[in-house]
Amino acid sequence: MSQSSVNRSAQATVAIIGGGPAGLMAAEVLSQAGVKVELYDAMPSVGRKFLMAGKGGMNITHSEPFDKFMSRYGSSQAHLDPMLKAFGAEAIRDWLSELGVETFIGSSGKVFPVTMKAAPLLRAWLHRLREDGVSFKMRHQWLGWDAGILRFLTPSGETKISVDAVVLALGGGSWARLGSTGAWVPLLREQGVSVETLKPANCGFEVTWSEFFSGHFAGQPLKSILASFTDLQGKRFCEPGELMVTAEGVEGSLIYKMSAKVREQIAATGSAMIYLDLSPDKDKQFLIDRLSVSRGKNSMANHLRKRIGLEGVKAGLLREVLLKDVFDDPIRLCNTIKALPLKLVAPRPIDEAISTAGGVNFNALNEQLMIRSKPGTFCAGEMLDWEAPTGGYLLTACFASGRVAGLGVLDWLQRDDSV
Repeated sequence: MSQSSVNRSAQATVAIIGGGPAGLMAAEVLSQAGVKVELYDAMPSVGRKFLMAGKGGMNITHSEPFDKFMSRYGSSQAHLDPMLKAFGAEAIRDWLSELGVETFIGSSGKVFPVTMKAAPLLRAWLHRLREDGVSFKMRHQWLGWDAGILRFLTPSGETKISVDAVVLALGGGSWARLGSTGAWVPLLREQGVSVETLKPANCGFEVTWSEFFSGHFAGQPLKSILASFTDLQGKRFCEPGELMVTAEGVEGSLIYKMSAKVREQIAATGSAMIYLDLSPDKDKQFLIDRLSVSRGKNSMANHLRKRIGLEGVKAGLLREVLLKDVFDDPIRLCNTIKALPLKLVAPRPIDEAISTAGGVNFNALNEQLMIRSKPGTFCAGEMLDWEAPTGGYLLTACFASGRVAGLGVLDWLQRDDSV
């Protein structure tokens, strides 16, 4: 590296726009290299969605083998592979340990901080960033550019800022109240940057419930089930887990895992059919044998409960999809218990989704995540065009892409102008 490029890096100012995990990681990479970093966010404080995501237990990453881990990213694997090889699950655990945040692997393979909380992690991280000289500018809503100068709306009016490079880490379009509004999409499109339309990911789906079923069972969990679904390419998804019945349909980790393919099928055909095994620990013949016994004076509800332990919302689902006479036919009844059809007709609105698909097209970026048509402007995190299920995959890719963008800025700043 030449002396001129070292000086350029040391004297440069870089703006990070967005205070989520990707933006904070880019800020860390740059500040530790001695670059002056100013981080801007529209909210009163950073990491709001990060803190919300950690309310039920901060799932940071996942410990499964790398090939399986990468498969969770679907069609974006090729773009994310080098980033995650450079900064994957093990590297994230080492990084957290350096922050003073110890982690453990849960029974499902998910990785959590020992405290199970996001707030201590964020506090330690922000402390280190401030010690490294990062300046935080809150309540600064990015408005785009004016002749290459960044525009922000602040409580005291509009301000314009000139910097040497920019990292955009503005998130997707879900949970707008926490700052991810997707308002950046038209700002980039106005600059000729290719941006795929934002769509809900890790979202619930609508089912046309009867008024009776919705009124009696909304808010109840469907536990210990097996969900199966065949996508448009004929690939079958089948996994155990649980769902939550809502007034509008279903949501929960099991449906989130298949949400991308379900969303695609609904867009193409108008609906998607999934099948629920309500009793995955019992084979069909066992159920038939148990339910073939005369129920005598028992109601059908008591018969199902006593003979096979099926009750509550599961019994309610059977009544929702079956005609009354089917309950008198043990074979047809058990066929449905083992493969109850559930027609999903629409994804829930984007602002209810945990994350979003769509975003800045990777073809618009170089391998360091710099916008090809806007040299010195980089993108990271959920505003890129990728998606993944919950389970630590979202955060891992945000951390990794923020790191790549930060390193990309360093490379950009350190180039010798004479070359």
